[in-house]
Amino acid sequence: MKVKLLLILFFIQINYGLGQSFDVLIRNGKILDGTGNPWYLGDIGIKDGDILEIGDLASRSAQKTIDAKDQIVCPGFIDVHAHVEGSLENRPTADNFIHDGVTTVVTGNCGGSRIDLEQYFNDLRKEGISINMASLIGHNTIRRTIMGNEDREPTAEELDNMEKLVARAMEQGAVGMSTGLIYLPGTFAKSNEIVSLAKVAHSFGGVYASHIRNEDERVFAAIREAADIGAESGIPVEISHFKITGKPNWGRTGEMIDLVNAYRHRGVDVTVDQYPYTASSTSLDVLLPDWALEGTDEEVINRIQDPMTRKKIQKEMIQLLKKSGFKNYSYAFVAFCPWDSTINGMNLHDVNIKQGGKGKAASETETILDLAVKRRRVQMVYHKMNESDVETLMQLPYAMIASDAGIPAINVGSPHPRAYGTNARVLGRYVREHQTLTWEDAIRKMTSLPARKFNLSHRGILMPGFAADVVIFDPTTVGDLATFEQPHAYSTGINYVLVNGTLVVDEGTHTGTRPGQIITGPGLKNQ
Repeated sequence: MKVKLLLILFFIQINYGLGQSFDVLIRNGKILDGTGNPWYLGDIGIKDGDILEIGDLASRSAQKTIDAKDQIVCPGFIDVHAHVEGSLENRPTADNFIHDGVTTVVTGNCGGSRIDLEQYFNDLRKEGISINMASLIGHNTIRRTIMGNEDREPTAEELDNMEKLVARAMEQGAVGMSTGLIYLPGTFAKSNEIVSLAKVAHSFGGVYASHIRNEDERVFAAIREAADIGAESGIPVEISHFKITGKPNWGRTGEMIDLVNAYRHRGVDVTVDQYPYTASSTSLDVLLPDWALEGTDEEVINRIQDPMTRKKIQKEMIQLLKKSGFKNYSYAFVAFCPWDSTINGMNLHDVNIKQGGKGKAASETETILDLAVKRRRVQMVYHKMNESDVETLMQLPYAMIASDAGIPAINVGSPHPRAYGTNARVLGRYVREHQTLTWEDAIRKMTSLPARKFNLSHRGILMPGFAADVVIFDPTTVGDLATFEQPHAYSTGINYVLVNGTLVVDEGTHTGTRPGQIITGPGLKNQ
C-alpha cells in the first residue's frame, strides 16, 4: 500500500511538477499582478490557456519561452467602455486594441447594443476574434425596439416588454445594462423606467453602466440620478467616461468627487471610468436640441428643412454654445463624414468658411444643420475638457481606464486617438512622465478593478488558475503615438500580448491568431 502511494505521488510530480512542460514560459519579468501590490521578479508558466505556476521556474521548459528581462509583466488590460458591435465582425483581429495591450473589451455601452446577444455571440465565435469580449444590453436598443424614438413614458405593457428583453439578454450572457441618456430614445426616459429595468439586470447579477444625462454644469444632477438608480435598484453603478465639459465648469471636479464619495459612504457601489484625453467623441447630433431629433429620420429632416423650426433649432444651438464658454464651433472637429472625406479632420468653423460661410456662430449652425439633415451620422471630436481635471479624476481609487472606442478602419477618417493609444498613454504620459499614478495603481485600474466590477471571473490578476491574458511592455518606451492630427498609429513599447495563453503580439507584431473568447455574465441560462 505504501509503495502504491509513493508511485502515485511520483507520477503526480512528473505530470504536474518539475517534469511538466509549459506551453509558454515568461522568464525574468518584473511582475505586476494587477492587485496594486509592488512588482517582484519571477517567471510565469502557462498551460492550456491558463496560468499554471508563478515563481522561480528556471529549471522548467516550454514550447515558447519569452525573456522579459527589464520589462513589466502584467495582466491583459480590460477596457470596460468599448463600442465594438459593428466593427469587431468586420475587423476581428482588433489590431488597435491588441497593440494597446487590451485583451478584453466590454461593449454595448451608452445604451446601444445588439438586441439578440445569443446570435451575436455565436456569430463572433464562428468568425474567431483576437480579443475577449463581453457585452451589456443597451437601454436605447430595448426602448427603440418597443417604443421607437417617441418622447413619452412607456405604458405598463411596454415596460413589461422591455423588462422581458432585459431578462432575455441577461440569460443570453449580458454582464449588465447600459444607458445613453444624451442619445435617442434614452434622453426621453425618466428615472423610474430605468430603475425598473435595472432591477431586472440586478436580479441576474448585472451592473449598470451609464452615459449620464449631462456632463456640463448639470453633471451633478446627472451623477445623482445614476447613483439614485443604483440605490433604488440595488445594482452596482458605473459612470461612463467620467468628466465635466465646458470652460465655465473647469476646476469643479472636486465637487463631482465629493458627490460620488457621499454615495459610496452610504453604501452605494458607484465607480467610474475615464479616458486620458481632453476631447470627447460622439455624433454631430448632440449639437442639436433633443426635441429636434425626436421620431423618425423623415420627421427630423422635415423639422430641419422647415424655415421657422430651423430658426428655433439654431437659436437653441447658439444658446448652448455660449453656455459652454465658446464663441464658435472651432472646438468641434469632423472625425468622419460618410459622403465628404475632404472635411475629415477639419473643425466646423473652418468647414463653414470652406463652404462659403461667414465663420460666425449663426453661419456655422447652418453648416451643422446641412450636415445633420442627411441623417448619415457624422462622427465628431469635441475639445471641451481641461487637462488638470483629467489628472484629478484619474487619481480616484475607483476610476478605471477605458477608451470609449471601437475598431476603426485603418487610415479612414480622423477618429479620436483614444481608439489606438488609451492605455499606453496612461502608462507613458501619466505614469512615467507626469507621475500622476504609480505603475502599480495604473495597472490595477486597467485590470483587477474592472474585472471585479464587471464580474469577469478569473481575469485581471496574474495568479495560478486565472486565464493567461498577459501583457509584457517596456516601461522606458511604452507610450501612445496616435494624435488628433495623425490618429492611425499603434502604441509603442508593448512587445508581447497573450490572450488565453496564445501569443497575439510577438515582438511587437500581431500574429493574426484569434484566441479570444466571449465572456458571459452570471445570469447566463444553463451555464
